[in-house]
Amino acid sequence: MTEVQTRKPRAAEARENDMRPTSWRPPESLPSPDAREGWTHRWIRTGILGSTDPANISSKLREGYEPCKGEDYPEMMMHASTEGRFKGNIEVGGLMLCRIPVEFMTQRDAHFAKQNKAQMDSVDNTFMKDNDPRMPLFKESASKVTFGSGS
Repeated sequence: MTEVQTRKPRAAEARENDMRPTSWRPPESLPSPDAREGWTHRWIRTGILGSTDPANISSKLREGYEPCKGEDYPEMMMHASTEGRFKGNIEVGGLMLCRIPVEFMTQRDAHFAKQNKAQMDSVDNTFMKDNDPRMPLFKESASKVTFGSGS
C-alpha cells in the first residue's frame, strides 16, 4: 500500500504568497535617479509652453550643474533625448536632469544662509532704531504661575 503525500506544493509555501499586496499609488511626475556618491541631482527647466528657456539653463550651467547623460544612468535611459540641443541627456517634459557636486551645494547653502542672516539683521536694526525706552516696540517678559500656599 502506498502512502499518499498530503504536503502543500513548495510554490504555495513561498513567502511572497503570504505577503499583503501593495496598494496602488499615483506615479511620480518625475522619476528619481539612483543616488550617486558625491552628487546632488535636480531637474532644470529647459522650456515652458513649447518655447525654450535658454536663460534658465545657461544660468544653471554657469552655477555648476552639468547635464546627466543617458548612458551614465541606465535606470533612466528610457528618458534620454534622441534629438535636439540636449541629445543623449535625460529629459522629461521640458525638464532636464542635471547634477552638481555636493560640496558646491554646501557652499551655495552657506552663501544664501549668510545672505539671509544679513537681511534679517538689517530688518531687525531698522525696526529697533526707532525704539524708545519709554514705549518699547519689543519687550521680552516672563510670566510666572503660582499656586496657592496649600494652607
